[in-house]
Amino acid sequence: MNNIYQRTLWGSLSAIPLLATGQVVIPQQPNIVIIVADDLGYGDLSCYGANALETPGMDRLATEGLRFTQGHCTAATSTPSRYSLLTGMYPWSNQNAKILPGNAALIIDKEQVTLPKIMKQAGYVTGTVGKWHLGLGDGAVDWNNEIYPGAREVGYDYSFIQAATNDRVPCIFIENGKGVGLDSNDPLYVSYQKNFIGEPTGKENPEMLRMHPSVGHDGSIVNGVPRIGFQTGGKNAQWKDEEMAELFLEKAKAFMRKNVDKPFFLYYGLHQPHVPRVPNERFVGKSGMGPRGDVILEADWCVMEFLKEMDRLGLTENTLVILTSDNGPVLDDGYKDDAEKLIGSHKPAGPYRGWKTTMYEGGTCIPFLLRWPAVVKPGGISNTLVCQMDLLASLSALVGESYSERTDSQNTLLAFLGLSSKGREELVMEGMFNYAFRKGDWVLIPPYTFGRVYELYNVVKDPGQKENVAEKYPAILRKMMRRLEQLKRTSGKVTVY
Repeated sequence: MNNIYQRTLWGSLSAIPLLATGQVVIPQQPNIVIIVADDLGYGDLSCYGANALETPGMDRLATEGLRFTQGHCTAATSTPSRYSLLTGMYPWSNQNAKILPGNAALIIDKEQVTLPKIMKQAGYVTGTVGKWHLGLGDGAVDWNNEIYPGAREVGYDYSFIQAATNDRVPCIFIENGKGVGLDSNDPLYVSYQKNFIGEPTGKENPEMLRMHPSVGHDGSIVNGVPRIGFQTGGKNAQWKDEEMAELFLEKAKAFMRKNVDKPFFLYYGLHQPHVPRVPNERFVGKSGMGPRGDVILEADWCVMEFLKEMDRLGLTENTLVILTSDNGPVLDDGYKDDAEKLIGSHKPAGPYRGWKTTMYEGGTCIPFLLRWPAVVKPGGISNTLVCQMDLLASLSALVGESYSERTDSQNTLLAFLGLSSKGREELVMEGMFNYAFRKGDWVLIPPYTFGRVYELYNVVKDPGQKENVAEKYPAILRKMMRRLEQLKRTSGKVTVY
């Protein structure tokens, strides 16, 4: 399975369905890069219709590859979405797959099948750089010693990550299981229960802040920004937000350079445009939309520079690059950065209704771009329903590997490559402790709180989900209700309302 050679797509890879006509020869071991932005909306890219922002780096992937209009994540929040992408499982299959504090235990079992483990099995060198937010250790981490279990146990040969998010402690980087820059004479301690004696906080010391919270985010102050949670010590290891983007970029480029002669798999987690939005000075004020717009431009620059490095290394032709987001956009997410005031006519979710945490399409229909010059025709647009969760089964088929563990991931490789219009037929989408159900063109939203009613939308005809047609199409409503109930019983672990 691990030899590097070419196979004929139809009839050679048993996991890939046959087509009646045509033949495409593909390399069995392309390099694979997945770039996951943080809270980037469908409408935040100019290739998806944004007029107030220009995103030439991300647009390059659309121009040279395939742009999906119906690319979905499984959840409208970070940790559940990322869990599904890496494990091929719905978030409800793991009760811990929810928004995590920075000191949470690793929520992926060490024996669980994951996308990077499958890539390793196929002979790939694997790496992850950037945002993590899947927990680390056993729940009682000593940040000053080796952190176990961690990214290595998930399947990565190399890792340079932040434990959770920009707005949560610990505010340090972790490379291959060890805190970067920690000094034994100034050990780091973290708590999400109470502050440490003598440590200033955003709540008690607002005069020390360069960015103020709108709600929450009033714990430990790091780099002049208040965070969620408390930490003390590790002063020399604390990150500087405005340097984070370029640092992650350089680590991602270095991984690519080091493995230029080997097949590699890289998960590159951008931290933008998640709060706190602190762009490098080169991007401050460039968008005219405040910090949120500025960090989107910064993220786009990172993508462009990463692609240029790929060009320089001669890797572009046979590297499959996917760019997507963990969930939909959000404006005010805990800091006073004028995101709502300066948004103007820009629509972060594009034509869709809803935001991060919601069950409407804007929460889970996200940017999804795929470029692979050796195989995928440039400039294509696909309206096929695809989901990040299906990358595990699809990329496994691509590299000729199998796995015995049951997952929710489906092999839709031909759809991902633009060679078929048959993608996923149905999808359960998680909001914030509630669920929506997509089947074909229809989306069902149950009454998850008292006083609400069942909602039914045809999202192809009505992408903005403005007209609830539940009463107009009772037969479709009942059919979808029964199917959702069946899925709930099958999993045995989900409460929808």
